[in-house]
Amino acid sequence: MAEQQQQQQQPGLNRLGSLGMPCAVSGRRSNLRLAFPGQGRLNNDRPQNNLEFPASGYPTTQMPPPPPPPPPPPPPSPPPLPRVIVKSSTSRDKITRGIYQSIQSSGKLKISPELQVEFTADDLRDLGEIGRGGFGTVNKMVHRKSNTIMAVKRIRSTVDEREQKQLLMDLEVVMRSNDCPCIVQFYGAIFKEGDCWICMELMDTSLDKFYKFIYERMHERLPENMLGKITVATLTALNYLKEKLKIIHRDVKPSNILLDKRGNIKLCDFGISGQLVDSIAKTRDAGCRPYMAPERIDPARARGYDVRSDVWSLGITLMELATGSFPYPKWNSVFEQLTQVVQGEPPRLSPNENGNTFSEEFVCFVNTCLIKDESSRPKYKQLLEHDFVIRSRADPMDVAEFVCGILDKMANNGRVMYTYDSYNC
Repeated sequence: MAEQQQQQQQPGLNRLGSLGMPCAVSGRRSNLRLAFPGQGRLNNDRPQNNLEFPASGYPTTQMPPPPPPPPPPPPPSPPPLPRVIVKSSTSRDKITRGIYQSIQSSGKLKISPELQVEFTADDLRDLGEIGRGGFGTVNKMVHRKSNTIMAVKRIRSTVDEREQKQLLMDLEVVMRSNDCPCIVQFYGAIFKEGDCWICMELMDTSLDKFYKFIYERMHERLPENMLGKITVATLTALNYLKEKLKIIHRDVKPSNILLDKRGNIKLCDFGISGQLVDSIAKTRDAGCRPYMAPERIDPARARGYDVRSDVWSLGITLMELATGSFPYPKWNSVFEQLTQVVQGEPPRLSPNENGNTFSEEFVCFVNTCLIKDESSRPKYKQLLEHDFVIRSRADPMDVAEFVCGILDKMANNGRVMYTYDSYNC
């Protein structure tokens, strides 16, 4: 019987043996090593496979150990500051991104180059509302630690995209213009309960209210030397915007020129200012239409406009301040305005206007600003060298004394001095 079993196993051994591949089997688990005759294994040949035969008879390959588990995720970063101003559609805009980042990083009041302090909303004491409009409210507040009184513009988080863009454009200009003494100063910005608080220099009144009180209540006129100081300050601000920021204001008018008791005259409201590309602006619907230059309202003129359109607006403003009334009659339609401004003769100031006597230099300056053909109308640098501007810059007039005298009378007559229409409220 044992011999028969040996004969049954022998063919398998013979088959393996006939191939020259000896096989050694021991017990229930065996190591199988195969070698081809006449062919040695080099060290750089494929590595030898070691196969183990378990009790089931099927070979298994020994697997490497599993990799270590990944490290735990880092703790979540703190939530970002609330984005109350910028929506995704406006965040694509370069100006919007840059200014919003500046607002986010603010939290300091820079009241002067020498005085910069950290602050929160709790450091401000509200002295009352002084303006209200589409963006929110403007409040007069005092910073307790520095005793600085300021105008705080509280912007609601629900303003629409157009208002956001105007707000951010206004902020871009004032944040970059703190070295210009003829532009309203920016102090800082913080967030409070979802709203954005913009802290600005507090001015006392606008030229719009100031001159109307003089003409309508006092029955007097703005003296020419005061008109000269207004001209110098406004031209200085406009030239700064052009040379330093490549910006055109596009909304020069009496309500956007502010005064204070210290004698400062400052330009404000840059929400619709336009970026100049090769000194040319394109947008035609920005600004207050009564003060627009002919080239801006003429639909047949599509080649754009430059700073000389603001020169026209300055001329209309000065003529209004000098005479006490707007130089054009009231228009009942855009067509009437188009007909008169584009097709009619421009306003002209005479040396004796409404019983007032003006110098030849002032009359020449205003009428030069109101040249209808913009190619003949001068730019800022030429106007800054005009005889009237040179004379006015050197005039020793005490602007603070004059302004304080009028403001005191306005207060005694119960007139509201503060105006923040110019802050886009």
